Amino acid sequence: MIPSDFQFSQANLQDYADCPRRFELRYLLKLPWPSVEAEPITEHERNLYLGTAFHRMVYQHIMKVPEEDLQRMADDRDLKLWWHNYLTYKPYNISGEIYPETVLSCNSGGYYIIGKYDLIALSGDRAVIIDWKTSRKKPARSFLKDRIQTRLYSYLFIEGGKHFNNGKHFEPEKIEMIYWFPSFPESPEVFLYNSTEYKKDKEYLISLIDEIKNKTEFPMTCEEKHCLYCSYRSLCDRGIKAGSIDEMEDETESSEIDINLDFDHIGEIEF
Repeated sequence: MIPSDFQFSQANLQDYADCPRRFELRYLLKLPWPSVEAEPITEHERNLYLGTAFHRMVYQHIMKVPEEDLQRMADDRDLKLWWHNYLTYKPYNISGEIYPETVLSCNSGGYYIIGKYDLIALSGDRAVIIDWKTSRKKPARSFLKDRIQTRLYSYLFIEGGKHFNNGKHFEPEKIEMIYWFPSFPESPEVFLYNSTEYKKDKEYLISLIDEIKNKTEFPMTCEEKHCLYCSYRSLCDRGIKAGSIDEMEDETESSEIDINLDFDHIGEIEF
């Protein structure tokens, strides 16, 4: 049974879409299981650290921390390269309104949908949603297009972002989402939104949430590729050895941390 105060996010909805059993173990039973997510362990941990550090540096830069102070934080060769690429190619217009690390929510059938946005850039009645992706490899566009995050973030921005537009919903055609890769700064993936996609996403997300709400059993996935980077694979007898980090499609495949917030105190999140 899903608790009435459960908060649906791109992370837990993606987990359900990948494997209902993972969703149950992680979010309903809250079962810790200390399996390695990716091999080699030290390189995976380093990547997680660098991703967090990059997000923190960008946030602080937008909040006007001097660049020379932030430069000293780049204590790794990859982080130095990412920081250089960000300063050189950053994909937003600094003359517009910029909102880093912002949380939005909406209510659907008595259940909250919530999303944490790396950056929202506004120019008049147009909005650009930017998500920093510190992947070792650049995921295929088709992979990104099918991710829950791509479907949820533009939809949620319309439903929960009216305060950015004088209390009015943004028109879907005036929203775009950009995945920006500091390792591939000249190759962002841009997804333009429209009314047709909005209607499809609304129907899909509400249907998916209804399915979860009415679920009494949460079976394991038949797609065992999802088990390679899952910390529960040994519990489910789906192998002991983790998948190679070189084969991970996206750093959010295993490292995404779900959001759980008090809605009476929702606002911008700081690292």
